[in-house]
Amino acid sequence: MENQILSLSKKLISVASTKEGPKLLAKVLDVARKEITEFKIKEFEKNGVPSLLASNKYSSSKFKLILNAHLDVVPANKSRYKPTLKSGKLYGRGAYDMKAAAAVEILVFKEIAKKVNYPLGLQLVTDEEVGGFSGTKYQIAKGIKADFVIAGEPTDFGVNNKAKGIVWAKVKAKGKSAHGAYPWLGENAILKINDFINLLKEKYPVPKKEVWRTTINLAKVSTENSTYNKVPDDCEAWLDIRYIPEESVTIIKDVEKLLLKGLKLEVLLKEPPQLTNEKNLFVKKLRESTNKVTGKISPVIVKHGASDIRHYNQSGTDGVTFGPIGEGQHTDNEWVSIKSLWDYYRILKDYLLSLNNKI
Repeated sequence: MENQILSLSKKLISVASTKEGPKLLAKVLDVARKEITEFKIKEFEKNGVPSLLASNKYSSSKFKLILNAHLDVVPANKSRYKPTLKSGKLYGRGAYDMKAAAAVEILVFKEIAKKVNYPLGLQLVTDEEVGGFSGTKYQIAKGIKADFVIAGEPTDFGVNNKAKGIVWAKVKAKGKSAHGAYPWLGENAILKINDFINLLKEKYPVPKKEVWRTTINLAKVSTENSTYNKVPDDCEAWLDIRYIPEESVTIIKDVEKLLLKGLKLEVLLKEPPQLTNEKNLFVKKLRESTNKVTGKISPVIVKHGASDIRHYNQSGTDGVTFGPIGEGQHTDNEWVSIKSLWDYYRILKDYLLSLNNKI
C-alpha cells in the first residue's frame, strides 16, 4: 500500500491544477476518478469548476462520514510539479497541501467503503484554494449532508476543530483636491487613511509570534492620484481580517468604531469561522485511532487559515481538518513525510472501521 500511496500522490502532484487552468482541474479530478470507478459517483460543476462525490451502497446524499479533499493548488514554478523523493520526504507543489493526503483518502475509501455498515462518502473538489464556493459549498447547496466531515488539510496529526473567520473589506476616504503647493486648501485623503491605520495598529497590533486572537493584515493602500503636485482627494485601504469565533457578531462593528470622519467601510466578503466541539464523539474516536497508530496523543489545535469545513459548519454539520506531517505549504520547499502518509492511512482505516459501532 505504501507504493500505491506514493504512486498516486506523484500522479496528482504532476498536474498543475490551479485556478488559471480549468482543463487541468478536470484532469487532476480524472486521475482521482480512475481509482474509484467501482463506486457510485455524482458529478458536479459550477462556474466551470468540477467536483465529485463517491459513495458506498448505503446512500449517495446523506452520510455518517465524508472524507473531503481538495485537488487544486496555488501556482508554482513548473519544476514544483515534478515530485521528488529525498530523505524520507516527498517534495512538490501540493505534497503537503494536500494532494498526498488526498491520495490516502482515495485509497483508504477504496479499501474500506465496502467493509463498513454505514453511509461513507469521498468528496473531491478543485477550488478550495479560492474559497470552496463552487465545490464543497455548492455540493452542500445541492443536498449533500453528513454527520461529520474530515478534510485532510495539513495538521501534523493534530485535530483542528477551530479556525478563524474571514472578512475582506475596503476602507475608503474622500478628501478635497488642491494644488500641491497649497495643501491647506485641500484635505489629503491619504493622511485620513494613515490616521485610521494608526488606530488599527493600536487595536490590532501585528503579533510577534503565533497567538490566538483576531488579526488584520493591511493588504493594500492606493489612490487614483497620479501626479506629484496635487493633494489627493481619494484613498482606500484593503483589509484582510482573520477573526476568532468569539468575535463573529462584533468584528465589523469593532472596525467601524475606528473610522474617522470622512471614512467609509465597505465589506466585500464575510466568511464564518470553523468551530466544532472538541468533546464531539467523532473527534474523540479520531484522537483514539491516532494514538493507537502513532503511540502519541493527538492534540486538539486551532488554525488561523480557513478551510472548506467552515461551509459544513455553516450548514450545521460538525467537522475537523486532520492531515499528515510536513512543512512549507504554498512555498517552493513544500514536503510531506512519507512515513506519516502510511501512518495517516492506518489511522483513517482504523477510524472508519471503528465507526461500525454506533456513535
